[in-house]
Amino acid sequence: MSESQRIDCMKCSFFYVTWDPQLPKGCKAFGFKSKTMPSAAVLSSSGKPCMSFDLKEKLR
Repeated sequence: MSESQRIDCMKCSFFYVTWDPQLPKGCKAFGFKSKTMPSAAVLSSSGKPCMSFDLKEKLR
């Protein structure tokens, strides 16, 4: 996946910052926390880009 195709979790309505210093980034769509951006975790575990991206309302 090229840099221009990378999913930006910061612009996704499902992304959130957790209180857990070990796992600071979370995804409400998939229900997990991660050290890396959730889209990177999804790509590395499934081999496919995240299909749950939903642009935040503020950015629409």
